Amino acid sequence: MRDPQDNWYRNKRLGGLWRFAIAISILNILGHIWLGFEQAWAHPLVGLGNFAEFLLSAHITGLAVSMLLYANQRFWVIAFAAAAAIASKAIFRVSAMPAPEAAPATRHFLNPSNFGISLTLVLFPWVGIAPPYHFTENAGTFFHWALPLLIFASGSLLNTKFTERVPLISAWMLGFAVQAILRSLAQGLPVTAALLPMSGLAFILFSFYMVTDPATTPSRPAAQVIFGLSVAAAYCSLMLLHIVFGLFFALVIVTTARGLWLFGLNRVAALGVERHLSPVAAFAERQR
Repeated sequence: MRDPQDNWYRNKRLGGLWRFAIAISILNILGHIWLGFEQAWAHPLVGLGNFAEFLLSAHITGLAVSMLLYANQRFWVIAFAAAAAIASKAIFRVSAMPAPEAAPATRHFLNPSNFGISLTLVLFPWVGIAPPYHFTENAGTFFHWALPLLIFASGSLLNTKFTERVPLISAWMLGFAVQAILRSLAQGLPVTAALLPMSGLAFILFSFYMVTDPATTPSRPAAQVIFGLSVAAAYCSLMLLHIVFGLFFALVIVTTARGLWLFGLNRVAALGVERHLSPVAAFAERQR
């Protein structure tokens, strides 16, 4: 009889990775040929330097970094961001206690692509994010509407059937809308201006393909809701502080806080291993 953990890995994790890899590859190809991506053709190749070794995960990370960063003619920046993203998976890890038999003893808690992009933006202020308009710059009137709907539909299928992160997406989008309305009322600004990012393809991609990373987000629905609302709250705080690139930094803040929280829970469980292992471990598992 096949191990349930192995079945989950093959059917959910690998299934989701394959479809994610195909989707982001098609988007990059169409972007450079037709939609209006302004980076050099060589950028995706530089971002994919470690593809052969890390296969699907590195493929997704490399293309996400090269697609979302704009470094003009500096290829090494893309290589740095991709390397930092992949290295974060080995450096920033927390104990996966209690771990299933087929699962590793530790797991990374930072979203790799998001971390690589955020670190690059902090270290090199002259690097920016690719302009949102380039996702549909040359798409024409029909595809200005059709392409976001296609990404929305494919992302909904991916996160419903494979990653099972629909509660997280719903909480994140609802939280974003609420914080946008509250900021507008507090600052006397038009509500439509604060809600405008939700209409762009870049926001849809972030919502369905970055914030939902199954390896670095909770699996239980209630915890997913807390995670999504927390990202929205962090974004609101960054906007009030006039800090740009709030989407990426907000996700780094929340995933880091979650990693520290899991580390603390593991320490508490380890201290009570002799007398209170069962209730503490059960509590820790509920928080994941």
